[in-house]
Amino acid sequence: MTWDIFCSVIDNFGDIGITWRLARQLACEHDIRVRLWVDDLNAFQRIHPAVDPSREAQTLSAPPSQEGKQVNVHHWTAPLPDFTLGDVVIEALACNLPDEFVARMAACTPPPFWINLEYLTAEDWADGVHGLPSPHPRLPLNKYFFMPGFSTQTGGLLREAWLTPQRDAFQNDTHAQRIFWQSLHLPDRRKNEVRLSLFSYENRALPSLMQAWAQSDRPICALAPEGRALPEIAAWFGVPPPKPGDTLTRGQLCLHVLPMLDQDAYDRLLWACDLNFVRGEDSFVRAQFAARPMVWQAYRQEDDAHFDKLAAFLKHYTTTLNNDSAALAHDFWQAWNREAPLETLWPQWLAALPAQREDATAWSKHLHTQPDLIANLLIFLRKKQHKS
Repeated sequence: MTWDIFCSVIDNFGDIGITWRLARQLACEHDIRVRLWVDDLNAFQRIHPAVDPSREAQTLSAPPSQEGKQVNVHHWTAPLPDFTLGDVVIEALACNLPDEFVARMAACTPPPFWINLEYLTAEDWADGVHGLPSPHPRLPLNKYFFMPGFSTQTGGLLREAWLTPQRDAFQNDTHAQRIFWQSLHLPDRRKNEVRLSLFSYENRALPSLMQAWAQSDRPICALAPEGRALPEIAAWFGVPPPKPGDTLTRGQLCLHVLPMLDQDAYDRLLWACDLNFVRGEDSFVRAQFAARPMVWQAYRQEDDAHFDKLAAFLKHYTTTLNNDSAALAHDFWQAWNREAPLETLWPQWLAALPAQREDATAWSKHLHTQPDLIANLLIFLRKKQHKS
């Protein structure tokens, strides 16, 4: 069986991050031959250094789950080269397949099974859309919506079989964590230090948060991967834009600028921190499986539609929390996303970190009671093929 997965890199690294995880899990865990078509190989290289952006086609290994598993990666250009279409075609994250390629799909007997893998949302409408067909207006083709999500009526979340065993082993191994920090040229933890990762979009609340960290009653070590938040960080510290490897200090705050990490290193960063600020979709999902307290910044959308996504997720996440924990999570996440000052909320958030770790662990365990996205996708395909 061969699958073709198409990815158009719209903004940042979430699109390619998700599709690369999808491709390598299919290859590693299900022995499926995958062709991953990417229109921006330079962006891909930032999260997977083995990518050669100058090559039109290349084969990449798919660690860390199994050795010997590979994914064929192709530069998505127009027109697409002539090739034998796969059994399944995935149109990932709102990318649009070229009309001539769709016509080639329709000419196949039988045509490939066409999946539109949508963006993640916790909103209720995803339950009703998941699995619905979308007939092509002219050709004898159906495209099926596949909705990632948090309920059993959606497609679930990407989660590799190796993820939790490796996370648990790492979080229980202080030596492995020390080696990891050393690989990033970071010092050992200070006494009573809170170590957090800061991966965010631009946010007018960030200066107030850094001020709260600087005035905190515990040392704060903030680890900021290079990205869109650095200009605001530089402005608050009153320095030129920092580079990876730079360290900025004020009061109790020590902020280290990290280079762009590959996906597996970023997972370890989430596992090792006491608190993770994440954004978008890919880092958001990986933070949930890190079983550590987190704060999510949703990707801004027109008409403030991202606030609906935020409220929908908080409704899921806070269901099992006590009233105080649920109220604090709601207040802090809303303030962060509405870019409101956070000086007064930070002390409450800091004091609640031990309880938040228990909540995060319980949420991760809850997610593990549901099948992962690829397991659900394979079940969905088998049912559709059986009916046909």
